[in-house]
Amino acid sequence: MTLLFGALRPPPGRRGRFLPALVVLAVAGCSDLTKLDRAGSPADTPKPVEMSGAALREHQRILAAYGGAYQDARLEALIGKTVDRLVAASERPDLRYRVTILNSPAVNAFALPTGQLYVSRGLIALANDTSELASVLSHEMAHVIARHAAIREDQARQAALVSRVASDVFNDPQMGAMALAKSKIALASFSRGQELEADGIGVGISSRAGFDPYGAVRFLNSMGRNADLRPTTGIGTDPRYLDFLSSHPATPERMKIAQANARQYAAPGAGERDPAAYLASIDGLVYGEDPSEGYVRGRRFLHPRLGFTFMAPEGFSLDNTAQAVLGVKDGGNEALRLDVVRVPAEQTLRDYLNSGWIENIDPSSVEEETINGFPAATAAANGEQWSFRLYAVRFGSDVYRFVFATKRKTPDLDRAFREAVGTFRRMTLSEIQATRPLRLKVMSAQSGDTADKIAARMAVADHPLERFLVLNGLQPGQPLKAGEQVKIVVE
Repeated sequence: MTLLFGALRPPPGRRGRFLPALVVLAVAGCSDLTKLDRAGSPADTPKPVEMSGAALREHQRILAAYGGAYQDARLEALIGKTVDRLVAASERPDLRYRVTILNSPAVNAFALPTGQLYVSRGLIALANDTSELASVLSHEMAHVIARHAAIREDQARQAALVSRVASDVFNDPQMGAMALAKSKIALASFSRGQELEADGIGVGISSRAGFDPYGAVRFLNSMGRNADLRPTTGIGTDPRYLDFLSSHPATPERMKIAQANARQYAAPGAGERDPAAYLASIDGLVYGEDPSEGYVRGRRFLHPRLGFTFMAPEGFSLDNTAQAVLGVKDGGNEALRLDVVRVPAEQTLRDYLNSGWIENIDPSSVEEETINGFPAATAAANGEQWSFRLYAVRFGSDVYRFVFATKRKTPDLDRAFREAVGTFRRMTLSEIQATRPLRLKVMSAQSGDTADKIAARMAVADHPLERFLVLNGLQPGQPLKAGEQVKIVVE
């Protein structure tokens, strides 16, 4: 089954030079980075039989950008039943939709003009009842019914043309990036201009199908709170982390209008919510990153499929994105990036560091060394505001590139970066076999349970209480009732 918001286009991978004048987390200088976080080819995933040509290629690109399809018979049955009810209640019951669940922790959904819909498991995990899920599905169906998705596709084609022209005409990569950015901003603004119309159509569909129309209000609120918990490590351009709010902002105005739309159809408390059935369907759902794509546990990054792990310096927060593993330290004055490239076996790592993939390298700083038995080389580089320490480590047929950036270079920081690279090693067989994804577990609150007590059981390193509250649509200080079902995250 499949769902997509506003025809978002996953950015293609590209090769380029690393520009020290740019913040390290925003550069586009890596290649072959999907090797870090893609469990398999889109060809491994079943495809809707009616798709062909351009539609099939677009479907494959979406699967590649969002970690493939997530297979779960219970969820597929729930979503299929919900879509059938919404279609029957819509202005266009003659239209047909296919929904694909994406194996992504992002809170996202989108629609193609063909009626191909996409919804991420991250969005499914955040919702708490059938009416909230229905609000998302009906909103995306509204984009198709109102032909917003078709118009967005035309705009996307124009943006792609601007991208090609910019790359062909401008010698200055920053000028080309600026031209492309302007076209993308216009595209996003155009999409936001249609959101209120899709909201209105979607609430009407959901209400006529018998769902609680206030589900849209509750879910918009949950998405806004969830976005506030997202780490700020420059992951905004990663398609796996682009969420519903990227093109569907939960502004106070939109929340107010969503509330007014719901009041046109029913009073609060009317319509189906059925949280018990919904929670039963998502019990055991994978939460966060899939270990097959590599995952973060505190400061440690592990990739069992590729068989390596490393530990970031003290105080760093990590994110595994589609482009690289990124990290920042509190305060934003230190950052790191890990990506992977293919380097010919006959090319030494010293020569590779001097080959121009990053500018302003100090030639006298280039040194060859060995890290945990793996050939490696290191160098220093300087930009206008940032100083960089680079490491290239040959691991199997690939070369892993560490880029550490700081605004205040000191010998102690340089030593901390070196110690972090020194933790890069091969995972043991027992470590690989022990890797398990985090999952949602539905449990019933007992007498005397509080949010603080239950949140202490959450297998998350950052903000467990806040994540527990957002995950369950609860407000701070809100009491729990004995027997009330809640979601927690477990190993």
